[in-house]
Amino acid sequence: MPQPIYLDYNASTPIAPEVLEVLTAAFRDFHGNPLSAHAFGTAARHTVEQARAQVAASIGAEPDEIIFTSGGTESNNAAIEGVALALGDRGRHLVITAIEHASVEQACRRLEKRGWGVTRVAVDPTGTIDARAIESAIRPDTVLVSVMHANNETGVIQPVAAAARAAHAKAVAVHTDAAQSLGKIRVNVRELDVDLLSIAGHKLYAPQGIGALYLRRGTPFTPLILGAGHQQNRRSGTESVALSAALGAACALAEQQLTARREHAQTMRDRLEAGLRAAFPALIVHGIEAKRLPNTLYAAFPGLDANELLARMDGVATGSGAACHSGKSDPSKVLLAMGVKPEIAMSTLRLTTGWPTTEREIDDATRRIVEAAKALTASPKA
Repeated sequence: MPQPIYLDYNASTPIAPEVLEVLTAAFRDFHGNPLSAHAFGTAARHTVEQARAQVAASIGAEPDEIIFTSGGTESNNAAIEGVALALGDRGRHLVITAIEHASVEQACRRLEKRGWGVTRVAVDPTGTIDARAIESAIRPDTVLVSVMHANNETGVIQPVAAAARAAHAKAVAVHTDAAQSLGKIRVNVRELDVDLLSIAGHKLYAPQGIGALYLRRGTPFTPLILGAGHQQNRRSGTESVALSAALGAACALAEQQLTARREHAQTMRDRLEAGLRAAFPALIVHGIEAKRLPNTLYAAFPGLDANELLARMDGVATGSGAACHSGKSDPSKVLLAMGVKPEIAMSTLRLTTGWPTTEREIDDATRRIVEAAKALTASPKA
């Protein structure tokens, strides 16, 4: 059986060796509660605060503006509902985009059931929002705008700073989901001018189960998880020393390697795209006219079913533009929001490269995808 090839880095990344060393050492060396006053607690607390400083430094924030969470989903839920609940007396309206991650969308749907209003701003055919549309959607009762930094499917980078300027001009708080962008492109909260920003560790070579939320000083916020008042009473629960240390190490490593990672990811992505185009001139790359993450290729093979193609790709691990629910496939909501026809969405693969990706893997993956597509084309239709 051929060696599997991993091209699903937007879904999850392996733990970087340097991060694994930090994680292992922390699991071995620290078992004290970071809130305990004795020496074991002090050592644990120092490690957690060092990690907090590393996360903060990687995005241009201050350490006391970082809240450790269980991952991107919790960070997004906390950002949306935390601000909404804190400002519910002032207004009960939110503005998001039509392409937000499910953890933002579902948090907003829950608020809608409680009587909140949510406006979903459309994207253009490239998958990009217009900051002017964000501005137009803001009402006197709007308390939060949420615009993801980069879309997890298309990789399209959104004009967050422009949206933030429009929102702040009307005294509205701004959140961005940076789960996909951190570690791939520059992410700086001051440049983006956001009040909240979500981080997912497993998207940047840290373990699954750890994330962070940037909360600008002074931003109204009601904690979702209550308890003994950990993390300045913004998220109760004893911090995981090892997971926090691992995220801090991953953020520091990403900052050090950012240019090299970006260039490598784009080289591998472009090599893959060129190889597929050579075999399939009709290949459609979604979002190609927009600014994209350097590692993301969201490509449609017109006339083929993406899930059938995946099944024939001989060990190439990736995703498709057709989400499976209860044995039934539905086209990507992101692609539909871009105006892509359902049959094209259903023929789309999401291929994402990473720091460990090699030229040999790219060339081998290209060959396997081409062979699978040709075999599928040659198969008689039922």
